[in-house]
Amino acid sequence: MTTAHCIRHTMTALGAVTALILMTGCADQFRAIDSADSEGPSAHGAQSSTNESRLETIKTSGVLNACTTGDYPPFTEDTGDGELTGIDVDMAADLAETLEVDIEWHQTSWGDLMDTFLSDCDIAVGGISMNPPRAEQVFFSDPILEDGKTSIARCDEVQNYQTIEDINQPNVTSIFPEGGTNEAFAREHFPNGDLKTHDNLTIFDELVAGGADVMTTDRAEVLYIAHEYDELCAVNPDETYDFSVMGYMLPQGDVVFKEYVDQWLTIALKDGTYDEIAEPWVGNVELIPED
Repeated sequence: MTTAHCIRHTMTALGAVTALILMTGCADQFRAIDSADSEGPSAHGAQSSTNESRLETIKTSGVLNACTTGDYPPFTEDTGDGELTGIDVDMAADLAETLEVDIEWHQTSWGDLMDTFLSDCDIAVGGISMNPPRAEQVFFSDPILEDGKTSIARCDEVQNYQTIEDINQPNVTSIFPEGGTNEAFAREHFPNGDLKTHDNLTIFDELVAGGADVMTTDRAEVLYIAHEYDELCAVNPDETYDFSVMGYMLPQGDVVFKEYVDQWLTIALKDGTYDEIAEPWVGNVELIPED
């Protein structure tokens, strides 16, 4: 309940004297919240040990610390020569430019993403699904992309894997990177199948080579990979198994920094910045399903 809400409610229902008493209670409530926000890990952790926003820290240091896995094109990819590229990599660079600071990358894995973010980073990017377990530890930006899990397989066998039931069979090998939502989805929905972990950088080469039968991942990645590999085809990409959204991870409790990032993101999505960054990667591929 906000202070303004407390004022309107109590003035209407109880009169000015009672309102004054309840307003004092509201003030105590906000003092308690402010006190709670002052606790927690310092440095680049999810919350600051003071009331200073990460926005001020970034401006003072002149550096935006960003986390990414580097193994999830078209959003993030390690080029192999120490450079990172991808839609979200370029978006984070645009945020740093807007802040008028440099960007420093902290490459991690899906299994270590949360720990790396909490210890080292101001923002994490790279096709990250927004879900309740992650939201227990971080704030998320406004959603960037609506998505959902779907599968991809070799084109000559794609009709064999049209449903979760088709894939959840003892003779079907599902492949996925260790850690992250793809592994969690496979272990939950394909317990009767053969489950196989693999390096995410070469996972689709392994699928093409016959090392697995099917890969289940986010729709955006499936459409991108089907565009890149002639041998691989998407399985019902417009009828995903579930619904999810992607966003950027931000420090929990830092409303000032979240508001800044959300305003920057809203402009980037509306003024053509995001589309211009995404176009070299996806071309005419429609990442967001039409209504």
